[in-house]
Amino acid sequence: MAKKILVFGEQRGGALKKSVLEIIGLAQSISGGGSVDVVTMGEGIGSVGEALAATGASVHVADDASLAQPSPEAYVAQVDAAVQAVQPDVVLFTASAMGRDLAPRVAARMGAGFISECISLDANGDGFAAKKSMYGGKVFATVESKAGAKLVATVKPGAHKAAEAAGGGAVNAMAVAAPSSLGAKVTSVQQQATDRPDLAEADVIVAGGRGLKEAENFKLIEEVATPLGAALGASRAIVDAGWVPHHYQVGQTGISVSPKLYIAIGISGAIQHLAGMRQSGCIVAINKDAEAPIFKVADYGLVGDAFEIAPLLAKELEKACS
Repeated sequence: MAKKILVFGEQRGGALKKSVLEIIGLAQSISGGGSVDVVTMGEGIGSVGEALAATGASVHVADDASLAQPSPEAYVAQVDAAVQAVQPDVVLFTASAMGRDLAPRVAARMGAGFISECISLDANGDGFAAKKSMYGGKVFATVESKAGAKLVATVKPGAHKAAEAAGGGAVNAMAVAAPSSLGAKVTSVQQQATDRPDLAEADVIVAGGRGLKEAENFKLIEEVATPLGAALGASRAIVDAGWVPHHYQVGQTGISVSPKLYIAIGISGAIQHLAGMRQSGCIVAINKDAEAPIFKVADYGLVGDAFEIAPLLAKELEKACS
């Protein structure tokens, strides 16, 4: 059955998040031939609207200085205005900090059902079925929406392939919707200081796991990643051990990713980790255990000692990329 789907087009500083294109691709696949609209907001975001329209979606853009900083009340009012205009059956957000903040508020305004942290979402008759992890990633649950009921959901990055450029989408200017109240005002946003790309948005990721044996050896991952300009990733095991910060964690209980290249060094491949990176374009695995589950999803696998292979790989990459 055809559905109307509205996607929140999250952007930061005029840069569209890759995960938004993934959600648009998901929306197109489950709409049943219905419409896909996108609402985005901020200041000076004309190029964002054009990039979204290239997917074939109808785009609603609110471009105003009052929307330069991500105020929850102001952004919810703007999404609500789009909901009133489109009358969607489903509203989708990225499971980012902003999406987690806005989505429940929008669901409450709509009187809609709400499913968070979806790792997949499929049409199910006149409703939808979402898959998500529970109990710290120990089990997976399928949550079904009621047939014909409105639904709001947050979707983890990497859940679907990004929408391809199809053209034909229209860009519509929206009036700025005044929030009913403004309890707080965001005056500035401080980005984490790093010279590496954001893990969720990176084209290349090099990740390490328990096979590194101790925290000090994570430097091997950094040495391989640096010539590639890659983001750093990690398995849950070494995050739980305190070797690296939580924002490095790849997997269902961390960050789901879909880079063009994912290099896993010393990662055996627990199901939670695989589910969070299997959408990668090319997966390279290095592990001394030939039976490690990571090899089942790898495009290229190398059975060997990471302490011998990683330094050689870093050296060759340094030559090739210099």
